[in-house]
Amino acid sequence: MDRLLELVRRAFAPVPEAAAFLADWPAAGERRENVAGALPVCDWMPELQAGFSPVDTAAVVAELQQVAEDLAWRQTYGAGDFGADFLRGYGWSEFIGLRGPVPSARIACGVLLLAPGISYPSHAHAAEEVYLPIAGVAEWQKGAGDYAAVPVGQAIHHPSWTPHAMRTGDQPLAALYLWRGGDLAAKSVIL
Repeated sequence: MDRLLELVRRAFAPVPEAAAFLADWPAAGERRENVAGALPVCDWMPELQAGFSPVDTAAVVAELQQVAEDLAWRQTYGAGDFGADFLRGYGWSEFIGLRGPVPSARIACGVLLLAPGISYPSHAHAAEEVYLPIAGVAEWQKGAGDYAAVPVGQAIHHPSWTPHAMRTGDQPLAALYLWRGGDLAAKSVIL
């Protein structure tokens, strides 16, 4: 976990929107027990390809693939929210935060994994968020704007309560995330 955390921190370091989050990055030390658990979307982990990026995402992807089976993979939603197909292609794992192995009440950090052909509907939350795609190309929507392809290594910033959505094409998506402010364990409001 320590190597993964260092690579994640380095990946976010050149992202201006991430500076305030990184200022609250927890010091090395305290850990809580992490109970590993996989989801169907984890079957896509070997297919992740970092591609070219000005940010070193290849090292993060390689390390994530190495430790994926040791992570606690979770889902925020149920079948009643977006359906069973969505749940087969969606999951996340928190590294830092209220649920991750590194405790923090100030920030949450982890990875979102979406299978090909998944549409993550518009949602919003109190927490400010920065995503950093590390593998795969997806289309992202912010507010009422059009969907736009976001390449690996290009950060996406969502201020508090900004509606946003994403959809994958023929590749799985892995995107690191940072959250701060609001309830770090709150379920998003589906719009």
